[in-house]
Amino acid sequence: MQSHMPNSETDRLAQFADTLANMTDAMAMTYFRKPLDIEAKADDSPVTQADRAIEAAMRQQITDVFPTHGILGEEQEDARLDADRIWVIDPIDGTKSFLSGMPSFGTLIACLAHGVPDIGVISIPPTGERWTGQRGAPSRLNGVPCCTSGQQSLSEAILYTTSPDSFDPAGLAQFETLSEKVAMRRFGGDCYAYGLLASGHVDLLVEMNLHPYDYMALVPVIEGAGGVITDWDGLPLTLTSEGKVIAAASATLHAEALMALRQEKQQR
Repeated sequence: MQSHMPNSETDRLAQFADTLANMTDAMAMTYFRKPLDIEAKADDSPVTQADRAIEAAMRQQITDVFPTHGILGEEQEDARLDADRIWVIDPIDGTKSFLSGMPSFGTLIACLAHGVPDIGVISIPPTGERWTGQRGAPSRLNGVPCCTSGQQSLSEAILYTTSPDSFDPAGLAQFETLSEKVAMRRFGGDCYAYGLLASGHVDLLVEMNLHPYDYMALVPVIEGAGGVITDWDGLPLTLTSEGKVIAAASATLHAEALMALRQEKQQR
């Protein structure tokens, strides 16, 4: 990991992201485990008035403080995506967990500079845990530096994915091939599992069909904790990535997991 070079602009943006997360945490908890109106979006995923209200408040805050910055979010149309600085936000990552009273949902906040995530926040309102990442600096959990397990071996790794339902048949076959090689696999977690990876409890995460608002905030957090996060081809995640994400506790584990995913693909 690189040592952190002070950058007043980036530090100011990181502080703003933290303040934004304070607001979203408080709002999310006013809706959590309460009766909610649920709608199905075009892709059949659920959305609630909580998602919409929180994102609207986040957008207002960003626009008030940084009127020239772009915003890409889950619930409203993109704004100013040609800007040098873009905020990528997900008001409630893990809506299905949120709706079913499971305290593993979170808010994701990223700030990109020329398409590269500079700042990432994973905030879990029910547990009060917040992971923050800043490019070139150590990641932190509630202000205290955190790091991955450093696990090198696939056969000893703990693998998570949010749900096997999110894979298409080909992707599920690849995931099954990989998961046969690990020590343990578990389902669930949403963005919480990425925080747990950054703190050394989970070693490997593999998912597909994600959107930029699902993964951009994860990048600075995982990398700043000593992990590796890419797409399934080993390429950096960008706003135009196809949504296949793999995150690992070490470069060695990442390479071994990628090999297992490719092995299944080549056999077909």
